[in-house]
Amino acid sequence: MTSDDKSGGSIRFSPRGVPVIIGVNRVGLSALYMKEVRRFLKVQTQTIWAPAFTTLLFLAIFTVALGREGREVLGVPFATFVAPGLIMMAMMQNAFANSSFSLLSGKMQGTIIDLLMPPLSSGEMMAGILAAAMTRAIAVGFAVALAMALWPGVSLTMAHPWAVLWFGLMGSMMLATVGLATSIWAEKFDHNAAVTNFIIAPLSLLSGTFYVIENLHGVFQAVSRANPFFYVISGFRYGFLGQSDIGAADHVMAAGAGLLVLNIVLGVAVYALLRSGWKLKS
Repeated sequence: MTSDDKSGGSIRFSPRGVPVIIGVNRVGLSALYMKEVRRFLKVQTQTIWAPAFTTLLFLAIFTVALGREGREVLGVPFATFVAPGLIMMAMMQNAFANSSFSLLSGKMQGTIIDLLMPPLSSGEMMAGILAAAMTRAIAVGFAVALAMALWPGVSLTMAHPWAVLWFGLMGSMMLATVGLATSIWAEKFDHNAAVTNFIIAPLSLLSGTFYVIENLHGVFQAVSRANPFFYVISGFRYGFLGQSDIGAADHVMAAGAGLLVLNIVLGVAVYALLRSGWKLKS
């Protein structure tokens, strides 16, 4: 920022070390967010519609394999039971995929300076990347829900819209934050793929998406209850069905509060990594 010197008409620059942008850099934050959104929208067939098609195949396969002869789970047809879990699973996986690619692609292509050099604080960079990842997750969620609403025997009537909104946002934010941490840590795409294949995918599939945990042995029930994905999936399902294997409404609200605390802890940890410049500026 410059100003005119009234006495001599010369231009004076702000002293070195004095910030020019005070507060939140809204222009830079918006630019970063739009850059990340346009990146996945350019290939929306792959990033939005392909997950919807893949999830619909999951529904078809598991409905045929496990939902025969009018099988019901939690008092509803199997297809209606499994649909919310598949929607949430697709949202979480795509939130992770988007944020985990953001910084890693810059490191691999040698363009990471384009993110580090602009006048964006660590918090603004983090907010822009996470917001874009959650935007993709929500877009995928709507695409999957639209596909499933057209599937015979699936009902997506919401019993508790607040739970659908809350657990959808909490699950998307959790995986977006984990994805950003992975993007900071990873040095090549193999590292990203390893986290996806050996951590994210197993936790997603073993989260009660296709079953209720009361059918499991006591040890495996305890393991399932230690999986945060379980609370996201079950809480999201509670929003549609009005019941879940978390328990009564007070247990569902407690799970929602616990996910908020977990997201805050993850967010603080990732923010500290960004501020340190670990594996980004060295």
